[in-house]
Amino acid sequence: MKTKSLLLFIAVVFLFPACASQKKKDQTISLSGAFALYPLVVKWTEEYQKIHPEIRFNVSGGGAGKGMADALAGTVDLGMFSREISDEEKAKGVWWAGLTIDAVVPTISDQNPYLQEIKLKGLTREKFASVFLNDTPVFWTGLLGLPTQSKDKVAVLTRSDACGAAETWAKYMGAKQEDLKGIGIFGDPGLAEAVIREKLGIGFNNTAYAYDISTGKKRQGIEVVPIDINENGVIDAGENFYDSFADVLGAIAAGIYPSPPARELYFVAKGKPTKQSTLDFIRWCLTDGQQFVTEAGYVPLEKAKIEAYLQQLDQ
Repeated sequence: MKTKSLLLFIAVVFLFPACASQKKKDQTISLSGAFALYPLVVKWTEEYQKIHPEIRFNVSGGGAGKGMADALAGTVDLGMFSREISDEEKAKGVWWAGLTIDAVVPTISDQNPYLQEIKLKGLTREKFASVFLNDTPVFWTGLLGLPTQSKDKVAVLTRSDACGAAETWAKYMGAKQEDLKGIGIFGDPGLAEAVIREKLGIGFNNTAYAYDISTGKKRQGIEVVPIDINENGVIDAGENFYDSFADVLGAIAAGIYPSPPARELYFVAKGKPTKQSTLDFIRWCLTDGQQFVTEAGYVPLEKAKIEAYLQQLDQ
């Protein structure tokens, strides 16, 4: 009898830490991936922990490519993803849920010597392509159709990491990320800093890195290149919405800003998540968490899309 009691005691001693470890794991949600989604996810995790203090979060950037790779490898619960899901990724069993909308915008330094002409004329899709997809050097005077000639060559800056911003910007020009030319810079924050430092440069950034959410203005040192959507050689009143972050978000929501480079942002996983804590968090992001979307500098999804993603969680 004593032997049985001793064995039972030993079993409990070893089982309890294992159960405790599993419970801790179930209450920790790990996420990695897109810089575009990172600020909103940080905001969501902070707000979620106010009502669910028992849940822990591990959130890291690294780009959309890392988010997808980590999710498919099962090393994170959720990948943060910022471009259209490819057929190849679908074939690998990726599961996804849309969360919000933002956009990639072309950026330059506010010290660019041709700034006023750029803001007056903007650039067309074709001219962006001549810069980002062409091995031949492009000069600012030629790009802007100025009568005077100069040796001010456009310094092209792009992303070195596999990311949704680069893929989305390339898709706007009918290409893929690997087709983009220029000096590769890692990460959205890094590219923003490079654009600020290079007065003859041009790059692209997610809206959350081109604008200061707290002030609603462009980040210090950055200017956004207006897109000449109707290609008439001048930025008309309806195309001039870049000074205010709120106006940019309004143009994205109204479909005035092109899509791409406007795009939906996602959580991705290898199959539908099985952890209840992860499912609960996604559901909260699509319901109560939507109140923080605009505040964090993003565009809310249409209600019909939110309902469709919520139904996915119940299937």
